[in-house]
Amino acid sequence: MSAFFFFVFCFILSSPSPSSAQKTLSAFSVSDSPWSPLYNRTLTLLSPNSLFAAGFLPLPTSPNLFNFSIWYQNISAGNAVVWSANPIDSPLGPSATLSITAAGALRLLNSSSSSGENLWRGINASHPNTSLVLRNDGNLIYGDWQSFRFPTDTVLPNQSIDNIDLLSNNGKFIFTNSTELVFNRTEVYQQWDNAFQKLDSDGQMTQANGGSFIVSDFGLNRSRRLTLDNDGNLRIYSFDPSIADWKVVWQQLYELCQVHGSCGPNAICVSDGSTSSSYCVCPPGFKPAGNGVIRDEGCERKIPLSQNTQFLKLDYVNFTGGSNNSNWPAINFTVCQSRCLTRPSCEGFMFKYDGTGYCVLQLDRLLYGYWSPGSETAMFLRVDITEKDQSNFTGMTELLETTCPVQISLPLPPQESNATTRNIVIICTLFAAELISGMLFFWAFIKKYIKYRDMARTLGLEFLPAGGPKRFSYAELKAATKDFSDLIGRGGFGDVYRGELTDQRVVAVKCLKHVHVAGGDAEFWAEVTIIARMHHLNLVRLWGFCAEKGQRILVYEYVPNGSLDKYLFRPGRVLSSDQDSNSGVLVENEQKPILDWGIRYRIALGVARSIAYLHEECLEWVLHCDIKPENILLGDDFCPKISDFGLAKLKKKEDMVTISRMQGTRGYMAPEWAKAEQITPKADVYSFGMVLLELVSGVRSSEIQGSMIESEDWYFPRWAFDKVFKEMNVEDILDRQIKHCYDSKAHFDTVNRMVKTAMWCLQDRPETRPSMGKVAKMLEGTVDITEPKKPTIFFLSDD
Repeated sequence: MSAFFFFVFCFILSSPSPSSAQKTLSAFSVSDSPWSPLYNRTLTLLSPNSLFAAGFLPLPTSPNLFNFSIWYQNISAGNAVVWSANPIDSPLGPSATLSITAAGALRLLNSSSSSGENLWRGINASHPNTSLVLRNDGNLIYGDWQSFRFPTDTVLPNQSIDNIDLLSNNGKFIFTNSTELVFNRTEVYQQWDNAFQKLDSDGQMTQANGGSFIVSDFGLNRSRRLTLDNDGNLRIYSFDPSIADWKVVWQQLYELCQVHGSCGPNAICVSDGSTSSSYCVCPPGFKPAGNGVIRDEGCERKIPLSQNTQFLKLDYVNFTGGSNNSNWPAINFTVCQSRCLTRPSCEGFMFKYDGTGYCVLQLDRLLYGYWSPGSETAMFLRVDITEKDQSNFTGMTELLETTCPVQISLPLPPQESNATTRNIVIICTLFAAELISGMLFFWAFIKKYIKYRDMARTLGLEFLPAGGPKRFSYAELKAATKDFSDLIGRGGFGDVYRGELTDQRVVAVKCLKHVHVAGGDAEFWAEVTIIARMHHLNLVRLWGFCAEKGQRILVYEYVPNGSLDKYLFRPGRVLSSDQDSNSGVLVENEQKPILDWGIRYRIALGVARSIAYLHEECLEWVLHCDIKPENILLGDDFCPKISDFGLAKLKKKEDMVTISRMQGTRGYMAPEWAKAEQITPKADVYSFGMVLLELVSGVRSSEIQGSMIESEDWYFPRWAFDKVFKEMNVEDILDRQIKHCYDSKAHFDTVNRMVKTAMWCLQDRPETRPSMGKVAKMLEGTVDITEPKKPTIFFLSDD
């Protein structure tokens, strides 16, 4: 009998309880209280569209600890949690309860008792006869309380970003006031004037001044979220069903090392070339501190500073965390160095060799150091005079400074002998010894050079950005392009082939034609090095070159979306000659996305800024000479990138300005090319104006639109001016592909600025055209644009 009762008792214990079955709620009310993970671990509150779920979610690292969270129900990939009710540093135990009292108070307790601190953030009032519901947009509602007003580290589409703060899960970083990224609640490391307001479901972020930007997969119907990650970067994620994972479609910082706190004190953060990881190193004269983890503990000096110190030069290194980071302009390097030497608390100084006198002292401490190849500064680190470490942050200029000192002293001839023969023998012997020793030194130098060159190739050090591009051999590029078989473009400077390097980088290989450089390979190398140092978001990046066997080849980054002309001037497009803008017939032979007004304006602004950079901000003045849609490439997010910039520098200067060797493409060339006048940057301004007009109209400037003017008297800018400023009908010149999307309220200001700016750029005389810097400001709307004069060309008379 006792055995029978024992069997029944075991059977009851092994039977599943009713509360363990899967159960979902459309609303949580007082009748469902209390809700505890101990008894209702699988219970979830579901949104009506089943897109979001809420409930007690176990921590990934501790299955017996919970957060009451909201997450994407249909996504099993990591980081699907978008909100938590309890603070991040206060996880809940198995006996935690969520309940609604009879008086309507919502309480989240870390115990089964009715007393204790309410861990539900922001709840301070009772709402009788109210239920907790989860809406389709992921907003959790209880009375007048809603989770959208108390976000954690994530913002969902259509959730307002005004007057809220995002806190990273590790508690180190805050996104506050919709304009600042802050480390440790005190250190602002990223700030912008145009505050974020709202991310819509299509992937467009609206901003405070009416502006906006779009993500790289704009328009796709995907789940999205804006998250402040634990590395301090603000990113927009989109869930890609094809890979079943979240994909970054926008991020604020592309150099992670610029985030404060990436490494400990005195350490230097170095990026590995990607946008997802970095590592920390100690500068020369320092060693890992504490337990040796540089990212957390930082570095400490090997030898404390004494009265006598020296400076070690660290190229491309910045420290931004001194107690005073003011720029104290100095006349020269010596003055900046003496300022540091006179201050015992000076740990080093940063200096620029650009003539501006930039001088920043690092006082009291060295924090937030990072290495960036785009930096123009050099850090001079102060160490003790007895320190033996050498700088391991050097540019290519330092590596090429190789000298072989030879010191030879001639002995005095014996005073008692004045014989001519003896003197001749001594001189000849010394000359022979000097000649032999020089040859030996030269042979040793060549042997060591070959050894270090082979070592650099073996270790892949040639890919390090140390102040100049990589020099490829012709055989390497021939193998990378499969014997130059994949032709992807032709241009005035040469043909372009697609290739893949041994490190799996996809590149565009341009084989130049008719390039003559007066100084041969050395001059070609110097010019290419200058071009490679021109870093701008809207310039195609030059990675390397080849100069051998009579070949001149440039290796660029590969821009997959091709050139702008493929999106503006589509093959098979037919336009009627009727003046009625609604009678145009459009036939598409190629499936390319149509650029809307926002993207066209962003392309125009990016191209203007990059040309202004070439004209006004580079240490070396660059005239492009061939601005046209074929030389404007589009990245994955339709970010414009100018190609073929600086190639005019590889020509002889007399070839640039003579009439017999005009640079450019007909239809985009300024009138001064045909007038035998001096060529200035205003020639590029004219070409940009023609491209800007084509962005608005969507047709080639050489295509005659509905007009009674003879073809030999046709001038596209004059026709556009008459339509806009005489007939006052801007819609007649708009691109028929997106003319139906034109909204005079939303788009008039942008299109009007683009047209007016184009008319100023297309003035006949160079001195009446604005500079590219002013053109960019005119497009931005930061300067007023006066009424332009009617563009004419020297062989056409004005009406």
